[in-house]
Amino acid sequence: MSQTNIPVLDLKPQYDSLKAEIQAAISRVLESGQFIMGPDVKLFEQEVAAYLGTRHAIAVNSGTDALVIGLKALGIGEGDEVITTPFSFFATAESISNVGATPIFADVNPDSFNIDPGAIVAKITPNTKAIMPVHLYGNPAAMAAIVDIAQRHNLKVIEDCAQSFGARYYATCSACNDKCQDSTRTAIIGKQTGTIGNVGAYSFFPSKNLGAYGDGGLITSDDDQVAEMARMLRVHGAKKKYHNEVLGYNSRLDTMQAAVLRVKLPHIDQWNEGRRLVAKTYNQLLADVTGVVTPELADGHVFHQYTIRILDGDRDQVHKYLTAQGIGSMIYYPVPQDQLPVYKGKYPVNPVSDLLATEVLSLPIWPELNYANIARVVEAIRQALVLENKNV
Repeated sequence: MSQTNIPVLDLKPQYDSLKAEIQAAISRVLESGQFIMGPDVKLFEQEVAAYLGTRHAIAVNSGTDALVIGLKALGIGEGDEVITTPFSFFATAESISNVGATPIFADVNPDSFNIDPGAIVAKITPNTKAIMPVHLYGNPAAMAAIVDIAQRHNLKVIEDCAQSFGARYYATCSACNDKCQDSTRTAIIGKQTGTIGNVGAYSFFPSKNLGAYGDGGLITSDDDQVAEMARMLRVHGAKKKYHNEVLGYNSRLDTMQAAVLRVKLPHIDQWNEGRRLVAKTYNQLLADVTGVVTPELADGHVFHQYTIRILDGDRDQVHKYLTAQGIGSMIYYPVPQDQLPVYKGKYPVNPVSDLLATEVLSLPIWPELNYANIARVVEAIRQALVLENKNV
């Protein structure tokens, strides 16, 4: 391979642009000696709450803990059912199981990759207590319909925003095929994902749109009681040290990570717009490639991943060809959650998710990815499909 490799993600340009600020922030924490729950944690919580437009932001040590603690703070536990998508990373369902509840899988919309509101209603039982939509790849789920269903059935909504920091909900009723009341839709148009349901859960894993330099997570809520419980749960179930009231967790965001996130937060909208421009360029260059379905440039989508569908069973060959050409790509996700060994055989089939698992391929994307490299990726996809067709 004579050409420079193109990774699926390159974080170096981002670091280079903020190097002095990041090093100063880290040095400040090192000098302070306050590595656990230092001042930067509280300041980050205040700043991120203001950015998201939520009353409460509770920093924790991972996106998975954000889901677990968010569920516990909502009172979800043994005997309860939580409806979610089969097409997501395992942490989604794992968090439900780890609080003692049962994940119930409702199939997804093939265009958005997100949970289909029409499939949710059929899964509701007397044991259903919550819906957990995932804003997959940074694309907001059909929240107007989901909120409307939740309100009609007295259910809680916890949003998995691991991939959607900075995304906003703009979809109309016709776009998401829901039958919600206009007042429901109007009330949430333009809101940040994670601030629409009862609880939002975010990840700051380094690869995320807003990424730390280690693990990190965040819980959001406008409910004072839920927020108070979440704050207790992250420090061993105590409001006051050594006065533990409930069984909790050791789930605090490190001060160092909070300091790094504070440097990055003011740039998130610019970075997300950069991702949208990369996605737009991909869509334009792939428009005439037969056998490839490109994602919709939905309003509010922040493209944590740029994920195409490759039809006719060609996905794995394209993936291998790109790898051979030094081009990174990822399959998110090759096995739906309900088909993983821990759950396999316990649920009815979800045919859309099962099909997508054989078709999806996520291409290189980061805000600074240039046109030449995008064009090289697209040309490699063309070549891979030509070679595949010749071998038929």
